[in-house]
Amino acid sequence: MSISYRQPGVVLTDRRFTVPLDHADPGGERIELYAREVVAGDKAGKELPWLLYLQGGPGFGANRFVGRQAWLDRALDDYRVLLLDQRGTGRSTPATRQTLPLRGGPAEQADYLARFRADSIVRDCEAIRGEVTGGAPWTVLGQSFGGFCTVSYLSLAPEGLDTALITGGLPSLDAHAEDVYRAAYPRIERKVTAHYTRYPQDVERARRIADHLLTHDVVLPNGYRLTVEAFQSLGLMLGTGDGSHRLHHLLEDAFVRTPAGLDLADAFQEQVQNLLSYAGHPLYALVHESIYGQDTRPTAWAAERVRAEFPQFDAAKALAGDAPVLFTGETIHPWMFENDPALRPLRETAELLAARGDWPPLYDPDRLAGNEVPVAAAVYHDDMYVDAAHSLRTAAAIRGLRTWVTDEYEHDGLRTGAPRVLDRLLAVVRDEV
Repeated sequence: MSISYRQPGVVLTDRRFTVPLDHADPGGERIELYAREVVAGDKAGKELPWLLYLQGGPGFGANRFVGRQAWLDRALDDYRVLLLDQRGTGRSTPATRQTLPLRGGPAEQADYLARFRADSIVRDCEAIRGEVTGGAPWTVLGQSFGGFCTVSYLSLAPEGLDTALITGGLPSLDAHAEDVYRAAYPRIERKVTAHYTRYPQDVERARRIADHLLTHDVVLPNGYRLTVEAFQSLGLMLGTGDGSHRLHHLLEDAFVRTPAGLDLADAFQEQVQNLLSYAGHPLYALVHESIYGQDTRPTAWAAERVRAEFPQFDAAKALAGDAPVLFTGETIHPWMFENDPALRPLRETAELLAARGDWPPLYDPDRLAGNEVPVAAAVYHDDMYVDAAHSLRTAAAIRGLRTWVTDEYEHDGLRTGAPRVLDRLLAVVRDEV
């Protein structure tokens, strides 16, 4: 039974669906999907085209807006919106350290999670589309990993799409995970350099914190072991519009004087554990590298292996000289499954996924070359999370795709630039600019 309720300016309806865990076995086990339908309050009774929103990630539920926030405000001018919690996220059947043991041991858990990639998400969308739209194709808005899913949608089921809109999410069609991270580390270094240029005082602050972590065993209040590598991973923040400023404010209050000398402040530790913990989105860590798997080569902790090619990210070497300590970015490492109490029980499962070598293709280059769906994509000029050069090569491989390349926004431009980013994409895809 669907439940409708109101927030300022909108009417929301909770929607639940069941879909096959394995779409190749439609009569087998089923899982639940949750989605929130949103329509402008003054249009609740009208027939409107549908826009499906695919959240970034992997592993995050759809945005929880209040009223007509961010890009949703612009979307509601034209559409009835479905905010889908992709399989394993939000209020859909969860995949966490608490629930995965219901599947069995690590091998069974890894087999289960292998079905949580973009191809399964697209087939979920097609399975529910008839119930939502009555069979009519819908517009899909894909942010980041949601854009990856949208390119898979164009490959696997373009008949379900009226229009495709992508922000910061045009993936390489053929790059292995190693290629993705080999392109990523130089971009990360550029973002760190830009941060230190903006806040030169943070060079010494980061060195002091890193030195403290190399000489002390620090365990955060939630049980997270804060190593220097974990501290460096806070650089994930630098890929967002306000991330550099937030990182600066975090670093400036790191230490407090105690009877035993300087120590990391409780307030700093509290903020850091909230930033580093995967308790709220463990699926992100578990399947992150697998979103790049498309052949018989295991991903095999690609980000960790490729990092060794960039010795400037070694904090101990930086501290031995006068080099700045470099932060890292959107990378997943095996030590995270040791440091984070939300991930520790899933370490063996993660190892099995990293060793897996039977990933089916996510994209169909021939079908994309013959694409007939109107597509517009925002490509952020020096996106820390998605390589712009990879994105532009993919854009050229999708027939009819029009790009909007901009350096006005970072990866989260859909959020920070709303409603301008969505309005621009709609104008591009409608040939209004």
